[in-house]
Amino acid sequence: MLDKVKNVIVVLSGKGGVGKSTVSTQLALALRATGHKVGLLDIDLCGPSVPYLLGLEGSDIYQCDDGWVPIYTDESKTLAVMSIGFLLKDRSDPVIWRGPKKTMMIRQFLTDVKWEELDYLIIDTPPGTSDEHITVMECMREVPCNGAIIVTTPQGVALDDVRKEITFCKKTGIKLLGIVENMSGFVCPHCTECTNIFSSNGGVELAQLAQVPHLGTLPIDPRVGVLAGSTASVLDELPDSSTSQVLRGIVQQLDALTASAQG
Repeated sequence: MLDKVKNVIVVLSGKGGVGKSTVSTQLALALRATGHKVGLLDIDLCGPSVPYLLGLEGSDIYQCDDGWVPIYTDESKTLAVMSIGFLLKDRSDPVIWRGPKKTMMIRQFLTDVKWEELDYLIIDTPPGTSDEHITVMECMREVPCNGAIIVTTPQGVALDDVRKEITFCKKTGIKLLGIVENMSGFVCPHCTECTNIFSSNGGVELAQLAQVPHLGTLPIDPRVGVLAGSTASVLDELPDSSTSQVLRGIVQQLDALTASAQG
């Protein structure tokens, strides 16, 4: 069901809690804000947070003859969303499924969603290299995929796990588009000065070591956190913020990478 999708981008992380879903969501919103038609697919079984981040909790999904129909955020239909979270009655409900059922559901969401014409499909995946993660990678071999973006934080423990993720991608044949360092410094909501809480430049050094592009460094900005629960893009709401500038740069890099691949 991806025949109408021009570009597929997978978002990965070596461990949970690095802001992968937030980056995926804001990236999708940034792509839409720059004129693209975008789809966002959330297949993070353990923590499907995209419905909450976009204020879409409680939305009902249904199946037609051609497959699952995604949720559109407005009448323009420029952002389509599908999440395993839509199948849960409550956000606090855990997904207590054994491996075969998880594998079946991930495969179904990757192949049986009725996407209309999209410039980009962003796929928010489970963290780490678990069984469901392997399923995602196997399915990516069956569908056209431009590559993966890896999200990390500056701490050494997170970077160690990302190294494993990089090795995993290389072994499974998934192209690495680049690394995004998230939660790098804290932006004061009053004076907008950024102060390093953890170490810094870990993502840059890791990108150099792995010989992949460093796509950008995103700080912790409370003003961005306020946007959670809505479909507002940081590009529109906080155009002068460092987060907006970084996301705009990532969009430009993705446009350049996909254009060269298609050319």
